[in-house]
Amino acid sequence: MKRAARAAVLALGLGLVLSLGVAACAQQAAPTGATGEPMERLTLVTATGAHDFWVEIADEEPERQRGLMFRPPLEADRGMLFTWPGEPAREQSFWMRNTPSSLDIVYIDPTGRIVSIASHTTPQSEAPIPSNGPSNGVLELRAGRAEEIGAKPGDFVRHPYFKP
Repeated sequence: MKRAARAAVLALGLGLVLSLGVAACAQQAAPTGATGEPMERLTLVTATGAHDFWVEIADEEPERQRGLMFRPPLEADRGMLFTWPGEPAREQSFWMRNTPSSLDIVYIDPTGRIVSIASHTTPQSEAPIPSNGPSNGVLELRAGRAEEIGAKPGDFVRHPYFKP
């Protein structure tokens, strides 16, 4: 009888340790971007489901101008979100100057709806890449990632910046 009681206590203790370990992992700090600032969670919702990314935020002019210039290729779950707080949506245009790897550029309206996607952009190019519609958010992902998750114009991006 004592052996069974001891086994039950051990199992209960092990369950508690596992629960605490899972909770600690869930509360882990966000990864940091190139400048050391914490990245933020962003979710792309497509016909294939919800796809989570960690994004750096470029919400001030120097950050927006620098973007992903001179940086190595992004990991599959990483990106950069460009925002213009307090400004209305407008036609946007990006380029790839000093950006050594190809990107997918996702233009997003104020509600989080994807306006357009420029896939597999040309590295180092200074050719303008237009949004083809008003947007106030732009998400840069590793080239081909938007297609991998089935992202299309009309799909939605969830992040506190966008107001559905």
